[in-house]
Amino acid sequence: YIEVIDRQSEKLRKLTEDLVEASKASSGAISVNKEVLDIGELINQSVGEFSEKLEAAEIVPVINLPEKEVFVCADGRLLWRVFDNLIQNIIKYAQTGTRAYFDLSEEDKNAVLTIKNISKEPLNMTAEALMERFVRGDASRNSEGNGLGLSIAKSLTELCGGTFELSLDGDLYKVKISFPETEN
Repeated sequence: YIEVIDRQSEKLRKLTEDLVEASKASSGAISVNKEVLDIGELINQSVGEFSEKLEAAEIVPVINLPEKEVFVCADGRLLWRVFDNLIQNIIKYAQTGTRAYFDLSEEDKNAVLTIKNISKEPLNMTAEALMERFVRGDASRNSEGNGLGLSIAKSLTELCGGTFELSLDGDLYKVKISFPETEN
C-alpha cells in the first residue's frame, strides 16, 4: 500500500508541476533569457541525454544536421524543456524497433527542426486535438503521461520566438519547430 501511495503521490506532484508550468508558459509568465545557440549541438546533447532510455525502448535516433553550424536566438533552458518533452513522448509512445528522426535544415533564413516517429498505437484524432491539454494520442493509454507535454512544448517554443507545428499522417507523428536563423 505504501508503494502505491508513494507512486500516486509522485504522479500528483508531477501533474501539479506540469500544470503550473503549462499555465506560466501559456500566459507568458516565464522569464525568457535569449542567447545565440547552436541548435544542432543542442539537438545532439538532448538526444544523447536520453540515449539509454531510447535504447531501452528499442528506438534508434537518426540525427541529420547540415554541414555547418546553425545558430538561433532562443532561451537554451526553455528549448531544452521542449526537446525533453518531445523525446519523452518518443520514448513513451513510439513503436518499438523503429527509428526517430531529428532533421535540421535551413529554409528561407529559418532553422527548421523536424522530428518524426511512428506511433505504437493508432492516432485516431487530429493534430489539433492532440495539442489540447490533457489529451493523449489514444484513450486506452495507461502510461504515466498527463497530456500536457505538447501544449507546454508549443508554448515554450513560441515564447522563445519560434513556431511549433504538429502533423499526423496515419501513424506517422511529425513535429516541425522553426526559428529565425541568426549569426554567431
